[in-house]
Amino acid sequence: MDHLVEHPEVGAIRYQRSKGRRIGISVKPEFVRVSVPRRESLANAQKFVESKIGWIKRRISEMNVRIEKSRVLPEIDREDARRILNQRLAELATGHDFEYGKVSIRKQKTRWGSCSSQNNISLNQNLLHLPDELIDYVLLHELTHTRVKDHSPSFWDELEKVCPSAKEKRRLLKTYSYCLI
Repeated sequence: MDHLVEHPEVGAIRYQRSKGRRIGISVKPEFVRVSVPRRESLANAQKFVESKIGWIKRRISEMNVRIEKSRVLPEIDREDARRILNQRLAELATGHDFEYGKVSIRKQKTRWGSCSSQNNISLNQNLLHLPDELIDYVLLHELTHTRVKDHSPSFWDELEKVCPSAKEKRRLLKTYSYCLI
């Protein structure tokens, strides 16, 4: 099932079958996506969406604000980002005795960075729009994943050792989500 409906309050809603157990809603710039488990009817999914219209409208409004803010950001040159982020990552890794594999720098819409099971680190070139302390937080977060692969309490303890006030920096980082678009 891939069912597209025009809703009078929120615009296009795309209903898609999913393997999940729960109905999920995600707001995209082009439409609202509703993931509908196989065991759920379209009618139940539509009732669920109606019960969440207020939430959906708030998310659309927040997304529109992020999109507007992102329009005034200067473009980041990928080679500049590669040079600056590689250098800072190496400094932090040396200073805190981390080892990592390859580094890739690219534009990503949903992540600041990631660390693979082989300790390869991927970084978003738009990190350069952030204050230095938040860039360091993201880099140290990914470096910590070279030691602890999940977000368990031991991960946060390890991160706190190399990046004091990590949870506060994480909260602050969320205010820069418009830089991801």
